[in-house]
Amino acid sequence: MDIIKVLQQELQIGYKQAEAAVALIDEGNTIPFIARYRKEATGALDDQVLRNLDERLRYLRNLEEKKEQVLGSIREQEKLTPELEAQIRAAATMVAVDDLYRPYRPKRRTRAMIAKERGLEPLADLISLQMVKEPVEKLAEAYISQEKEVLTAQDAVNGAKDILAERISDRADYRTYIRRTTMDQGSVCSAARDEKQESVYEMYYHYEETVKRCAGHRVLALNRGEKEKLLTVKLAAPEETVLSYLEKQVIQKDNPYTTPLLREVVADSYERLIAPAIEREIRNDLTEKAEAGAIKVFGKNLEQLLMQPPIAGRVVLGWDPAFRTGCKLAVVDDTGKVLDTTVIYPTAPQNKVEEAKTVLKKLIRKYHISLISVGNGTASRESEQIIVDLLKEIPDQVQYVIVNEAGASVYSASKLATEEFPQFDVGQRSAASIARRLQDPLAELVKIDPKSIGVGQYQHDMNQKNLSEALQGVVEDCVNKVGVDLNTASASLLEYVSGITKTVARNIVAYREENGAFADRKELLKVAKLGPKAFEQCAGFMRITGGKNPLDGTSVHPESYKAATALLERLGCPLDSLSKGGVAGLGKKVTDYKKLAAELEVGEMTLRDIVKELEKPGRDPREEMPRPILRTDVLEMKDLTPGMILKGTVRNVIDFGAFVDIGVHQDGLVHISQMTDRYIKHPMEVVSVGDIVEVKVLNVDLGKKRISLTMKV
Repeated sequence: MDIIKVLQQELQIGYKQAEAAVALIDEGNTIPFIARYRKEATGALDDQVLRNLDERLRYLRNLEEKKEQVLGSIREQEKLTPELEAQIRAAATMVAVDDLYRPYRPKRRTRAMIAKERGLEPLADLISLQMVKEPVEKLAEAYISQEKEVLTAQDAVNGAKDILAERISDRADYRTYIRRTTMDQGSVCSAARDEKQESVYEMYYHYEETVKRCAGHRVLALNRGEKEKLLTVKLAAPEETVLSYLEKQVIQKDNPYTTPLLREVVADSYERLIAPAIEREIRNDLTEKAEAGAIKVFGKNLEQLLMQPPIAGRVVLGWDPAFRTGCKLAVVDDTGKVLDTTVIYPTAPQNKVEEAKTVLKKLIRKYHISLISVGNGTASRESEQIIVDLLKEIPDQVQYVIVNEAGASVYSASKLATEEFPQFDVGQRSAASIARRLQDPLAELVKIDPKSIGVGQYQHDMNQKNLSEALQGVVEDCVNKVGVDLNTASASLLEYVSGITKTVARNIVAYREENGAFADRKELLKVAKLGPKAFEQCAGFMRITGGKNPLDGTSVHPESYKAATALLERLGCPLDSLSKGGVAGLGKKVTDYKKLAAELEVGEMTLRDIVKELEKPGRDPREEMPRPILRTDVLEMKDLTPGMILKGTVRNVIDFGAFVDIGVHQDGLVHISQMTDRYIKHPMEVVSVGDIVEVKVLNVDLGKKRISLTMKV
């Protein structure tokens, strides 16, 4: 198999692009580094295409390895023919290789094996020739043997039938047809184990849908319902079509003695050996595809959440709401440093509202707080009402934001939080995290296991290794797109930088604490275990503000410093202009990129990137994202009426719609059918996490706490 050619066709990229990307991956380069600094080699393939290529490359290499193992095993058995070898080498999937290997794979003792041990294979061969001129039972009498435990002619016939049934089951071409036909014509069916039991799976109590049309989120819901023992799920196959096909393949002659017997063999082979295996394979395939789709959606949601714009230059009060244990508060300055923490008890059962307001007023005045970040968990609704009342009583201009606090409790109880805030309890750490995730969502959210951030669906039911790898990739891409400040970044943030391991990230922080701030990027080479290769991978993503070389504060890679300096000199721009906000209009001064790139000995794409960066050094790609809605008043669910038009923030996107925060504590659902008038396959074609959208209320169910919204305003 030409793996490069397969990658080229699957990803619809050039052969040379695929070849270069594979070579760069094999050399140990990371995806963010290749995407950003090796555009000439790959033809500017982006990080998403490169990650898909990396994943497929691993699969195809594993497939080739599997083929060699299978060929070796069949060769040892001296059963490898040139035709079989050609079929195995041409197989495009693991399933196809398994099908071809099935007859030669060492099996546990089967009924067919026992029949062969009893000497019944010649009788099976006779039956399969379909040329006998007398009843098979009569021929079977010759195989009766007390010693071999074949006590009657019927025992012999049954053993021969078992051998034939296994032969049919082992035919790769039969399985391929049956699998395809079941996928095309079969249905997924489910029923309740107990119809009287109320559950979230009631829509699946009498459910049937074709395999082809069964959407990923329904596959995952059925799997969970089955796992929780509330549903029974099965695959209804087109049995008549399959049996008719098998009979045509197996019964070549109309023989009165063998035809009825072979019909029985076909039915037994399908029902006992083939159908259960095909059902397992198809359900596994549906689950894998559903999980891959859900992981993709989760990844996109996570990316949008991590790339939300930071709210800079504000002193923020983080508010972790609660009832019995009180609301934990943390005041965080504009650099993320915690200035003060306390606990107030304005909610039930204490209800010390006035006392809490007095504490809040003092904090606002003392620290000039202009923004309150409130977690959306338990007691959020009650806390919001107290904040709104408070804001009406004070002259200060203060706003508040409801923040998704998913994962804050996981972080606050973690070893990392203990190391960061050894003097604080769990609640105080949580309040600090809620404040900081508004100031810089990326820097704060990288401290939390991505699975705990709460922007997915069925994430706990899927392959955790695949999910973790995909989400790690998303976080890595986001961190490297934004870049990190080498002198302020935490170890949690640094470990996602291209080429940096957890150990090296800790070593960078330790070096910084011992030697003070980094003055230039080259100093990274003095960090323990950070060698030349790691430096090459990470340097461009590390930023130093106010260092010796202004280029260290940009995304220009040190390998291009010579070209960048020569470019500035040629165009009459001093290097220190980078420290003053960049060189406006630099791109307009370049008349011929191709010619200039050749003179500066860099690629044309690299030169364009350098020019773009020098015009606005250290630009933050998050600036282009929608900003969170800052509120000063409260709206309750009972205030909502159908037809009301509101602005809201998209909190989560799933296969069948999106959940939108409209400021009433309970997110409303915009079903996929209510997003736009045109046909869409997935909500992500219209919305992303963090988007600010205008919605109209369709329906409010106070009892079930459900809000239906439409974007067709």
